[in-house]
Formats: sequence, C-alpha cells, structure tokens
Amino acid sequence: MNVADALASRLSVRDFLPTPVPGDVIRRVLTTASRSPSGGNVQPWHIDVVAGDRLDEFKALMQRRLAEVAAGQPPEPTDYDIYPKDLVAPYRDYRFKLGEDMYARLGIPRDDKPARLRWFARNFAFFGAPMALFCSIDRRMGPPQWSDLGMFLQSVMLLLREEGLDSCPQECWSVYPRTVSAFIGLPPERMLFCGMAIGQRNPAHPVNGLASERAPLDAFARFHGC
Repeated sequence: MNVADALASRLSVRDFLPTPVPGDVIRRVLTTASRSPSGGNVQPWHIDVVAGDRLDEFKALMQRRLAEVAAGQPPEPTDYDIYPKDLVAPYRDYRFKLGEDMYARLGIPRDDKPARLRWFARNFAFFGAPMALFCSIDRRMGPPQWSDLGMFLQSVMLLLREEGLDSCPQECWSVYPRTVSAFIGLPPERMLFCGMAIGQRNPAHPVNGLASERAPLDAFARFHGC
C-alpha cells in the first residue's frame, strides 16, 4: 500500500470487529512511527497500549464512571478545550455537517438527544475495538511539541492501514484525564492528550461508510510563484 492509498482509505472507524491485534504488529507500527518529524528531535510523545484483560478491566471501570457522572457526580477537570469555545465559520460548519451526516447514517434524528448520547457513550468503550492507545505529553511542552504529537499519531494511523488495520483517534478521553491517568499510571508531570481505538473495521455497520467531506483546495491553499 502506498501513502496515498493509506491516506485515502483511513477513516475514523466507529464500529470494530473483535478480532485481536497481535502485539508484534503494534510494536512494529510504533517503532516505525517514531521516525515521524519532531522539532529539535525532542520526541515528546508517550504511548500506552492497552488490550486483552486489561482493556476489559478499563472498559468496566469506564462504565462505572459514566454511571457516576449520570447520577450527578461532578465531571473531572480538563486540561485543555477540544474545540475553541467560540468556533466560527467555516470550522463550525464543517463540524456540524459531519455530525449531521453521521447521525443520518445511524438513523438518529436531531431531536432524539438520548439516542445521540447513547451513541456518543460508545466512545468510552472504544467502539468495540480490541486494542486501545493513549498518548500523553510532558506538561512543560508547548504548542510546537503538540504538533509533533499530531504528526506521530498520523504516522501510526497510516501504518495501521498498511497492516490492514483501522483506527479512531479520540480526544474525548480528555474529559476523563484523572480516570485514564490513574489506570495507566501516568506520572503527575504528564498530561493525557488523546486515546485511539485500534482494530479491524466492521464492514457491515453503516457508520463505517461515512467519509467526511473535505474542503476544496482553493478553500484552504494559496499559491505564490507556482
């Protein structure tokens, strides 16, 4: 598989088959991904991979946490905002359309908020994926190092496609930083950035047929002297 094919076939899979991911595969992927660009070769990424019985244990823990929050327990303090508080057009429009397209595929109307919340809660079971990855960073790092995380994670997702696997990057885990950090044993100086579900996509589920639209080239690029 070439890079263009890996990029074109990558999508945020939201329903996985239970087929286990071999440990040697994820080790190979992460080793290769470590060649991702990093300013000054700082290499700020820290990765925790969870699978098997430990993942089952974590999913059960999250079910208890979700129930506690639903019963009125205060949410955990977050370390960053996933989206700007005042998201303006066209970014707001892109996000809104993706949500509408996804729920249309699922047959969940806009006014059925309980059904939408139930679907969203599947994030916290990794959409049934057999493997999970958490990415964290030293709190002393700044925006340039956060961009390194993005490049590293993109490399991971493309390499997973090369292996015939799929993924779903999940910033939703940033709303449970204490629960995740305690489970995987993050030291106090490290901040949870995101999670990622890893496995094989379920081709029968309609949500996995969703390919999010992208803006045309002229909407985001200008060319100077070329």
